[in-house]
Amino acid sequence: MDPLDLVNILQDHRVYIQTHNFPDPDAISSAFGLQQFLGFHGIPSTLCYDGRIDRVSVKKMLDTFGIAMYSKGEITDMQRDDFIVLVDSQKMNGNITNMAGKVVACIDHHPIFYPYAYQYQDIQAVGSCACIIASYFQRTGTPLTSNCAAALAYGIKMDTADLTRGTAALDMEMLSHLFHSADWGLVAEMYSNTMEFDDLRAYGAAIQNIQIFQGTGFAYIPFHSAQALVAIISDFILSLDVVDMAVVYARHMEGLRFSVRCKQGHIHAGLLIAKALAPYGSGGGHPCMAGGMIQQDKIPLLGENMHASIHHAFLHTILEMQEDS
Repeated sequence: MDPLDLVNILQDHRVYIQTHNFPDPDAISSAFGLQQFLGFHGIPSTLCYDGRIDRVSVKKMLDTFGIAMYSKGEITDMQRDDFIVLVDSQKMNGNITNMAGKVVACIDHHPIFYPYAYQYQDIQAVGSCACIIASYFQRTGTPLTSNCAAALAYGIKMDTADLTRGTAALDMEMLSHLFHSADWGLVAEMYSNTMEFDDLRAYGAAIQNIQIFQGTGFAYIPFHSAQALVAIISDFILSLDVVDMAVVYARHMEGLRFSVRCKQGHIHAGLLIAKALAPYGSGGGHPCMAGGMIQQDKIPLLGENMHASIHHAFLHTILEMQEDS
């Protein structure tokens, strides 16, 4: 796709750039980068999301890079004929909320589970959505500020775990491209003082009840934890030498939130969680990292022993996927 085609589509419309719910650094940097790209070409836009910004590190990112994002509740004047561009997400996925405007475009790096007729679609199998947005500046010769370049570089680094997880050639090419433009002082600032004291409780709970079956590590956090923290803890569980796949799930006000991580080339994490949670909820993601949700009213479907049902669902699905491969 030619990024300038997107510019033409959005002309003469009020534009919103929407991330997935509870946005992470890759989603935020992608939305911010696209906002800067469109702004240079005369298209003003507003960044929006549903859920909450409930991690110190994510709030710090907004402050560090000067990014303004608005929750669904803060946007009261969106109209049906306003245009929405989805970034780091896709329509009809479980992690995206329908808003009043019309979704006309999608820029993402996750597998397609629900095809949709966007006017503009750029979905690539890469490690980060931020690298796709960075390529828009490179391909069109659009000027890139040091602040925006730093935000995109940080998004690439975070979603690929510093180029060690699900990394594609484009991630590396764009990080190299951003190197000379980015304010690396801002990137370095993002790596300091990003853990909250209450995070230790979540780590402690996960460590206390971890169970490992045939290389799959399961950990449960029995109290509310931010989705970003659940993902961080799943990375931590995957680092154990006896674990090839980590499944971490935590209580949340809306139900149970899941984060799955797996070693490169093991099993497709996104397909695994989508299939395992299908009877109860929804999920999806990349080959190496994925997330999902079981809504509160669906938890009773797990039966009297919630943990046994979750373990069985994932282990049975893993076995099926291994047999089919």
